[in-house]
Order: sequence, then structure tokens, then C-alpha cells
Amino acid sequence: MIVGGAQENTLFTLRGHLEHGHETALITGPTDGPEGKLLEQNPLPGLETVVIPDLCRNMSLLADWRAYRQLAEHFRAVPYDVVHTHSSKAGILGRVAARKAGVPVVVHTVHGQAFHRYEKPWKNRLYIAAETMAAKRSDRIFAVCQAMIDQCVEAGVAPASLYEVVYSGMELEPYLEATPDPALRASLGIPEGAPVVGKIARLFELKGYDHLLTAMPTIAAAVPEVRFLIVGDGLLRGWLEAEVAKLGLTEQVVFTGLVAPATIPQYTALMDVLVHLSLREGLPRTVIQALATAKPAVGFALDGTPEAILDGQTGIICPPEDAAAVAAATIRLLQDEPLRHRLGDAGRAHARAHWDWHLMVDQLEAAYSTLLAPTSR
Repeated sequence: MIVGGAQENTLFTLRGHLEHGHETALITGPTDGPEGKLLEQNPLPGLETVVIPDLCRNMSLLADWRAYRQLAEHFRAVPYDVVHTHSSKAGILGRVAARKAGVPVVVHTVHGQAFHRYEKPWKNRLYIAAETMAAKRSDRIFAVCQAMIDQCVEAGVAPASLYEVVYSGMELEPYLEATPDPALRASLGIPEGAPVVGKIARLFELKGYDHLLTAMPTIAAAVPEVRFLIVGDGLLRGWLEAEVAKLGLTEQVVFTGLVAPATIPQYTALMDVLVHLSLREGLPRTVIQALATAKPAVGFALDGTPEAILDGQTGIICPPEDAAAVAAATIRLLQDEPLRHRLGDAGRAHARAHWDWHLMVDQLEAAYSTLLAPTSR
């Protein structure tokens, strides 16, 4: 339960179930890594939490086998009506264990694919085989966007009839109500009136920071007063700072480091444009949050991004890995204030209509009820 999109989705789902009076438990592995601990920052009173030490993020045949055995034993001991899994490895081990233990309804949410165009072919074959095996043990598979379903069906994981889109809900109110904070702006060293291009993501591979670095000099040449606000932390921090220095842009790039999730709306409110350049991500939550703050976004035509960034309506979509197109789109938005505001207003309405977490919980619980009807205990 690090700070991340799939984890936030899970947390809101749990919160909704608890508020509706359901007996609800979270089964998770240990929370390690520089991203932060989501549950510590957002505790849920009354939530039962079961930690499986061997349910780790990295592949390990021995640990994975032990985690599967522990999960199966737990599911046999506790009479759950529904087991709902999230994330790739937990989704595979959890579904197989739940079905083996005889849980009446087993469902899964696809947040992003383990298999993708940037992975090694042999790994993709392995991941697709594992997902196909787990799908056979699923009563329903939810996906945070239609793109995830299309990719699974194309890969032969399962037929389209097994899937259902449930947009990944989030708490929109803090973003809908967020306004720029001059004190925060000053603390970050961003001059008053300077346009801000923001990116919110872990500083990891495949998050698109190399493409942003390529686009930065062009953007800075066209809009010399621009500032780039990088919100997040990760293993690439040192490398990114060194590359920014090589470009001579140290004074124009602000690294916030890890910030509390509750403070993200304050940072988003400082931005004029958000860039989302991840090469592998189911639904870009930071894009939805930016749209809710009435900020247009620029992103690649990958995964669920085009379902959030409606090209020419809530932002601008660029060909994947095309840094020149990203630079041109960002410059256009920075230089055209009426366009920026028009797209931002449309983005806010788009976010409000589709991504409120209450809508997600209601849709999931309706699906549970339908699936439980013939098998309820």
C-alpha cells in the first residue's frame, strides 16, 4: 500500500464498503519503497488489515509460493463472500488462492498491464499466460479504462464479455476547490507570474522523464520565464537533477521530493499545464486531478490517457514518445490563455462526470450483488 494510483483506488473502495456497513478486510504485502506509506497517511478506522509478508513486489518463486499458500489458508479460514484483487501479482496469486478456497465471487481490477510494448517478449508471454490462467478463475474483471480491456482481449487473456469498465474513482473535491497558494509558490522559488508546467509521478523508469527532458529546452526557449514543477520522488532523482544541470535549466526546474497525498491539490493549483508522459499506465490519475483543478493536460496516446485527455477538448494528445509534439503542445497552451482556460473548464466538467469515487463504489457493489445472487451464502 505505497502511495500510488492502484492503491488509492483500493483505499477508496474500502472506504465506501465500510461506510455502507459491509464487513471489509484489506490483505496486502509489506509496504516498502520511497513512494510513501498510503495507509499511514490515510488511516481507515475500523478497517481490518492482514499483512502477508511474502506478498512482495518483485518476482520470487519461493516467496510467491508461500504467499499463495498463506492466502489460500486465510480464505479457507474466513468466510468471505467476495475477494476483489488489485495489481498484477497480487491479482494472480489472490484469484487463484480464492478460487481454490471456494470463495463464491472472485473479481479483479486491471489498473495497468504487466505486459506492454516496452517489456521483453519472453516476459510478456509469461505475464499473458499468468493473466489468462487467473482470468479463468475470475467471475468478473473490472478495468479502469476501455483501453485496458481492449489490450487484454487482443492478447487473448479473456473474452470481452468477462470485462466491465469501472473508472478509477478519486476524491475530487479538494481539486475542484483548490486555488493557487502564493506562500507555497514563494516557498518553491517560483516567481510571481511565471507560467508553470507540472508533472506528478514517481521518478522511475517509463514515467516519461526522459521525454520531458528532451522537450524542456524548446519550451524554455519559447517561454523563457517558464518553470517546471516536478512533484514526486524516486530512484531517478539524482540522474534527473544532473541532466537538468547539463541542460542549464537548474534555476527553472523545481523538484519537490515526496509530498503528502493530501497536499497534491495545492501543487496542482500552481500549474498552468500538466504533462503526463508515462509510457505504461492504465488510467492517469494525475491527469484527472489536474482536469478537476481546471488545468489542461498534455499526454501520449497510450493506454487510458486519451479517455481522460480528450484531444482538443480537455488537453492535447501527442504521438507516443514524440517530445517535439509535447513541446509544441505545451508552448501552444502556455501562449494561448483563452484556449488554456477553455480546455481547463471542459476538463473539470469531464472529471466531475466520470471519476468521483462514490460512483466507482456504487458500480462495484452493484456488480457484487449481481454476481452473488445465485451463490450467496
